[in-house]
Amino acid sequence: MKSFTCTPLQRNQRYEVTVPGSKSITNRALLLGALGSGKTVLKGVLFSDDSRVFMEALKEIGFFVDIQEEEKRVTIEGMGGRIPGDGAQERTVYVGSAGTAARFLTAMLALSGGRFLVESSEQMKARPMKPLLLALEELGTEFEYLEEPYAFPFRILGRRSQGDSAPSESSPRVDLNIDQSSQFLSALLLSGVMCGGGLTIHLTGTRSAKAYVNISMKMMAEFGCEVEQIEENTYLVRPGQQYQAREYQVEPDVSAACYFYAIAAVTESEVKVKHVHSTTTQGDIRFLKVLQQMGCRQREEEDGIVVAGGPLKGVHVDMGDFSDQTMTLAAIAPFADGDTVIDGVGHIRGQESDRIRGIVTELGRMGIQCEERQDGLTIHPGEVRPTVVKTYEDHRMAMSFAVTGCGAEGIVIDDPGCCRKTFENYFEVLTSLNITTNIKNDRNKLLVK
Repeated sequence: MKSFTCTPLQRNQRYEVTVPGSKSITNRALLLGALGSGKTVLKGVLFSDDSRVFMEALKEIGFFVDIQEEEKRVTIEGMGGRIPGDGAQERTVYVGSAGTAARFLTAMLALSGGRFLVESSEQMKARPMKPLLLALEELGTEFEYLEEPYAFPFRILGRRSQGDSAPSESSPRVDLNIDQSSQFLSALLLSGVMCGGGLTIHLTGTRSAKAYVNISMKMMAEFGCEVEQIEENTYLVRPGQQYQAREYQVEPDVSAACYFYAIAAVTESEVKVKHVHSTTTQGDIRFLKVLQQMGCRQREEEDGIVVAGGPLKGVHVDMGDFSDQTMTLAAIAPFADGDTVIDGVGHIRGQESDRIRGIVTELGRMGIQCEERQDGLTIHPGEVRPTVVKTYEDHRMAMSFAVTGCGAEGIVIDDPGCCRKTFENYFEVLTSLNITTNIKNDRNKLLVK
C-alpha cells in the first residue's frame, strides 16, 4: 500500500480497541531473557520490524530463541550473563533501525569481550550513538569505525581487562550524556550486570527525562537485579548480580493506545483501549493528562481506560519525558480553540526523522501555521485543508497524522507501511473503526424502520 486515504469518523461514537504489546517492554525483556540464567518465556510480545530485528540479532549472536508469533510468545535460553561462543571468532549482527536494538545490543556485545561486526540501516547510521560508544570505550571496549566515527557500522574488537571478573569494592565508573537519548543510560544499566565488579554511571548534560529509564530499572528488578540511584544523576549497578529466568507478560503499548485516545479527542467520541491501566510505568500515559487539560474526560474500568472527547482547548506543555506523543498532540492541535505550545523536545530532531521539522512542514501543507524552535514549537488552530502527508520513513509521523484525518477531510498518508516498525496493522485497526461506525448506523436505520 503506497498511500492511505483517511476517512473522517462520525462524532459521538463509542469504540473499543486492542493494541499490540509495548515495543519498549518487549525489547527490554528480550535482552533480559538473553542475559538471564536459564529459559525465559515472554508472553504478549510485540511482533513488528523492530522486535523481529532484535530477535534475529539474538539468534545471530548465538542464543536459542523459539518464536511462536501467532501465540505472541517467545522463549529465550540465557547463559547467565555470558554470550554464546568463545568470543574469538567475529560474528555479524544487524540492528536495523531500532534505537533500542542498536543501543541495547551494542552495550551487551561491547561488555561481553567478544568480537563482532555490527551493522545497521541507513536511517540508524544517522542517529546518535557517540555518548554511549564513548562510555563503552571508557569501560575498555575497542571499536573500529568503518564509515563515520562513532556511528554504524563498526567492529567491536574486544575489551581490555578491567579487573571485573569478580566483585570488588570499587566498581568501574563512567560519565554519560543522555541529552540526545535516555536509551544510552538504559543500555548501560541493563548490561551493567556483565561487569562483575558492578558499574557506576554519572550523568552529565541537562536532560532530566527518565521515564523509559524507570521502565528499565523496574524490569531489572523483576528479573532479579537492583539499581541504586546514589544521587540524582548517579546510578549504581551493584556487583555480583545475575538475572533470573522467568515467565513475563508484556503490557499493551501505551504509545500506540494514545493514537486512539487522540481520535476520541478530535471526534468527541468515547474510546476504550483494552488492558491499558494507570498503573503502567510507560511514560506516555502522561499524554492522557494532556488530553484532560484540553477538555477530555477519563475514567478507568476493569478492562481498560476510557477517554471521552469534547471541545478542545489549547495547552502549553513540556513533553520531554513523553516525547513520542509530540506528533500526536501536534496532530490534534489544529482542532483546539487556542494555541498549543510544546517545549522540551529538542532531542526528537535526532530520531527516525527530524520530527519537529517534519511536524511543521506537514502541518504547513494542511494550511496550519506553526512556529518552530530548537526544542519545541507552537501550533495555531485552523481549518485543515486536504493534503498528502509525507512520513519520512517515520512510523510515528504516519500514525499521528492519520488521527488528523479522522477529524478532517482529504488527508492522505504517504508510505503507511513504515508503521511496520512498531504497529504493523495500525491502518487495519483504524479502518475497522469506520466499519464499526457504519455497522452501528445500519443497525440504527433498521431500528427506526
